[in-house]
Amino acid sequence: MQITMSPYYGKPDFSGLAPGAAGPGQVDPVSVADLLRNAFVYPPHSILQGVKLVTFGFCPQHDMHTAPEFRFKFRNAGEVPETASQDQDWVGVYHRLLCEAVTNSCAEARAPWLLQSGGKDSTTLAIAIADARPDATCVTYLGGREENELESAAFVARKLGLRHEALVCDPGRAYDRYLAAVHRMPLLTADFALLSYMDLATEIAAQGGDGVIDGLGADSYFGTPVSRQQRLLARLARQMRLPDRVAELPLIDRSFELCFALGTLQMNPIERVFPGSRFTDSEVDSLFGRDMASLSRARLALFTAEIDSATSAWEWRDMSMSIAGSAGAFAKGLYAAHALSLHAAYPFCDRALRDWVHHQVPRDQKVDPETRVNKMLIRKHIATRFGDLPYVRNKGSFRFDLRGLAAQRFDQVRSYAQQAADLLPGATPWLDRNRRRLDNKYHASKFYLLAVVLPWVVCRSRDGASTAAAP
Repeated sequence: MQITMSPYYGKPDFSGLAPGAAGPGQVDPVSVADLLRNAFVYPPHSILQGVKLVTFGFCPQHDMHTAPEFRFKFRNAGEVPETASQDQDWVGVYHRLLCEAVTNSCAEARAPWLLQSGGKDSTTLAIAIADARPDATCVTYLGGREENELESAAFVARKLGLRHEALVCDPGRAYDRYLAAVHRMPLLTADFALLSYMDLATEIAAQGGDGVIDGLGADSYFGTPVSRQQRLLARLARQMRLPDRVAELPLIDRSFELCFALGTLQMNPIERVFPGSRFTDSEVDSLFGRDMASLSRARLALFTAEIDSATSAWEWRDMSMSIAGSAGAFAKGLYAAHALSLHAAYPFCDRALRDWVHHQVPRDQKVDPETRVNKMLIRKHIATRFGDLPYVRNKGSFRFDLRGLAAQRFDQVRSYAQQAADLLPGATPWLDRNRRRLDNKYHASKFYLLAVVLPWVVCRSRDGASTAAAP
């Protein structure tokens, strides 16, 4: 089975994966290792051994089982073109195209809701939605202690005349909502916003909404300059092999910064680009009780030739990040929306909008050549309606209370680990050994990965699907 799965390509068809449908059902252990190492399955693979995915960068006409070829679609994003072929009202054209993108992507939704983080992408979308779909509702998720974008997001919605709702993260409730829908999840990703998304999507459905408007998709063609911290992390990623319990040593185990640095040393530079703290190769092999990490890491080879051809540091990062974006960030919304029978809308993936930005909008409208601030056109669009918004200056996000999840649902996840012992015999020992360390976000991030992966695998096994043997 091959599924075209990217909002850039259109709506995916998961009908062949419906519960009870005949089809390839074996869970792929290498894909489970992908999830534990990187929080997503390397495309074109999926969590199921017989199902391949055509994500953005692959060609739908190619056979993903035998001849997948990765080509990044937005070469030199943020740099091309250097100058415009003609002068025009860039903000005006952008607004028109974005309104059309909202209309087209939400055509099937009767009552869409915008995931409004308060950042640039959701704010510019809210402006277009006020014109194109004023019946839409904005919803902001108050997730962690690091940020509180609620006041700014509510102000934006109120000024635009849009209804606004808020949902405060309760990690136990979010997890319960995930478990309630896990048997309807067609495939699996462990994106670190998956539980936030499931919490929000369930709330939207409960309040009569039938669609989710997501602001993903613009980074790849607007271009994202590489920060000093990102350059440092890339240099620190040395793919070293350290003992699997090095982050559990006294003093180290209490420090997020030390654990994060040690984890980074053990990563490939490309895999360090992917978000979050994850299990190291040594830890993954211990969880499986056999060598599995190397099989997962080998899947990166499909992308290296294209990534190595990057002409700048930020193109290198954009290419690398696009892998996680397709198989993680987009996948969480597509899988969750399918499980809850909601329409998923991604206006920034609209062909007319993205091609116009990439091929016609001049470089200085994308990235300021002096300050290297990105998405200048989006910032100018927002400035037509608002002043200096705090989460336009600094990126907004839907954070999730990882430590709270570990505190509230440890025993439940441990029970799933016991049930999945045939696949991951080391999961229960890891949980027991690290229970007292889960107030450190580094270890809590790994707990989150197990909390997401284990129930899906157990549920799939109960439905009659086996786990394939490792190659």
